[in-house]
Amino acid sequence: MTLRQIAQRIRVPAGFVLAPLLFITARPTAATLITGAAVAVIGLTIRGWASGYLKKNEELTVTGPYGHTRNPLYFGTFFLGAGVAIGAGTLLFTVLFIGLYLFIYLPVMFAEADTMRALFPRDYEDYSKQVPLFLPRLTPYREAHNRQAASVGNQEGRGFDSSLYLRHREYRAAFGLLVVYVLLAVKLVLLSAG
Repeated sequence: MTLRQIAQRIRVPAGFVLAPLLFITARPTAATLITGAAVAVIGLTIRGWASGYLKKNEELTVTGPYGHTRNPLYFGTFFLGAGVAIGAGTLLFTVLFIGLYLFIYLPVMFAEADTMRALFPRDYEDYSKQVPLFLPRLTPYREAHNRQAASVGNQEGRGFDSSLYLRHREYRAAFGLLVVYVLLAVKLVLLSAG
């Protein structure tokens, strides 16, 4: 089994393993909760924006956030997770999160790039040369979008589609963040009382 395959299999279960560690080590303050929440909401926004454009494996999505980065969902996940780690108020957990994120998600992004290359061989090659794997480019990928419109499905004028957001159940991330932050706030109250 390759690192890419391992990373793809453990990325979701890793969150369930890290959650108890987060709450055990958490030392939140009002400042870390507010700062972390601001970062996490940026992540939620990016993820929500991306999910409203994605037609997974049906077309090569090159508009919206996909015109800036090939992996806006993972980019948003990074901010979401970093916001939770910051909210917890422990540098150790923040460093652990960043390290595990890179260890798990970089191989996943490379594996998914291989999948996209196989599904959309001609279009993905140009797209991957123009749009970064993770860190976004400042200007959207318009030139290639216009060339690809006929072959990847006409995305011209297609904006955010809330039905895609709902189909991908992205609202679960917002609910999860709310639960985590309520628990961190409870821990803050318990630490302040003790």
